[in-house]
Amino acid sequence: MKLHELSPAPGSTKEVKRIGRGHGSGNGKTAGKGHKGQNARSGGGVRIGFEGGQMPLTRRIPKRGFNNIFAKEYAIVNVSDLNKFTEGTVVDAELLKAAGLIKKTCDGVKVLGDGELTTKLTVKAAKFTKSAVEKIEKAGGKAEVM
Repeated sequence: MKLHELSPAPGSTKEVKRIGRGHGSGNGKTAGKGHKGQNARSGGGVRIGFEGGQMPLTRRIPKRGFNNIFAKEYAIVNVSDLNKFTEGTVVDAELLKAAGLIKKTCDGVKVLGDGELTTKLTVKAAKFTKSAVEKIEKAGGKAEVM
């Protein structure tokens, strides 16, 4: 394929509407803007969110809460999800990502204690809940904080 053979996909481009070029075109005289008024003027129209002078919705609704920029976001995995791994496996963030249990690691992985664990595993994560550590050790495995 050469540069001169390239063309846009069908339906992706459309002809420019030529306005103000005589009444025969269907868009002459007022060029589709109606008669007079704010929207007919050059640079006319109102900004986004303008409600005709009424107090806008964004200012009527109270502000609530704040966003903590120092908060750590953990990828969450339940103990019951770890049953899919074979006995004696070392489970870490990369393995969990490869298995599709987490999408991204964020600030690390946190293991929660929901469900039961039947296989003996060594789990490496940033955080564990008390019940998760209990269940991993009860199954004969180890919970290592990274």
